[in-house]
Amino acid sequence: MTHPTASLNYSERQAGSLQTGDLLLLPDATRTAEIQRVDVDNDDFGSPAIVRATLTGGGVLRIAAGSVVLVRDAAPGAPELSPADDAGRQDDDAPDAGSDKPASPSADDAGPELQVVPPRPAEDGSPTSAPAVVVPPPPVVPPAVSGPSEADLALIPIAEGTPESVVGAAAEAHPDALGVLLLSDRLTKGINTKSGSCLKDLSDLAHELFVVLKDADNALAVADLLNVLPFDGNPGRWASVEASLALASYICRQRGEEERAAVYEKFLRAPDAMETDPFKSRINAKMRQRSLNEPNLYDKEIFRAIDNSNPDAEREWRLLRLEALLFLRAHGGSQTIGGPEIERRISNELESVRG
Repeated sequence: MTHPTASLNYSERQAGSLQTGDLLLLPDATRTAEIQRVDVDNDDFGSPAIVRATLTGGGVLRIAAGSVVLVRDAAPGAPELSPADDAGRQDDDAPDAGSDKPASPSADDAGPELQVVPPRPAEDGSPTSAPAVVVPPPPVVPPAVSGPSEADLALIPIAEGTPESVVGAAAEAHPDALGVLLLSDRLTKGINTKSGSCLKDLSDLAHELFVVLKDADNALAVADLLNVLPFDGNPGRWASVEASLALASYICRQRGEEERAAVYEKFLRAPDAMETDPFKSRINAKMRQRSLNEPNLYDKEIFRAIDNSNPDAEREWRLLRLEALLFLRAHGGSQTIGGPEIERRISNELESVRG
């Protein structure tokens, strides 16, 4: 008995180079299925680890990025096998009448296509039976993460001296503030912008200076040590930069520096536009809007601390709520909380914490 796929031509492909539209030989080695979408999961070092191929007929295949799989050659007139063709596995030369799938890719289709190189004819001019060579397109290289533009940076004052001296000057202005002294003591020993804990200390110092001590000038000076850093793809480190940008935006809006505040808000939203995959971009936008519409404002935790007569815990939760409100404000509010309401809530939290 002849194998169902014996008459078909397949080429070996590395899983990491699979694309939408490829006809992949399934693990049962009897059927092929068209790939509808390809997602790649990276390991903790940022290298591709797992390729998830979503199939047109339903289901997802998980393939190790370095594995070699068989992809059916896109030769003209070659029959197709569908995952639904279990009974008899008959080939169709044309698509179903009710199907939206075109018989062949059009020139307007998005995404790179396989380049089919026809076999070279024999020297006597007669045709050859050698199969065509399918050359996969080069992998799509995502754009490099770009930092702030020169025009944007021109609106942010350049710090005088080293980052450590900026922190030292802020500490000297408040010699009796224990929170500032503890943070500055760690930071003046050396500021490493690759360290998540160092970035967190800088962000906490900027908030301590403004929220508790009402020192907007030194708070902005410290925050700007973080604000000029580009998004490096690490959410943990970026959380501190994000909080610093939101704080700087609020301070500048309060001082009437609208243009400078707009630059901080632009930097804050920069990671949102870095996703190159349209599908992932749409999903990320929906998730972002949902988080803005339903922010965690720590109501339960604050009420619990009030009921337990624990002012220290209440203050810590209110500081977290304030950060969440500043972040929401830097995004221009949401569909559930408008700008004036956010301003009112921020004022209330500042008054509660400072009181």
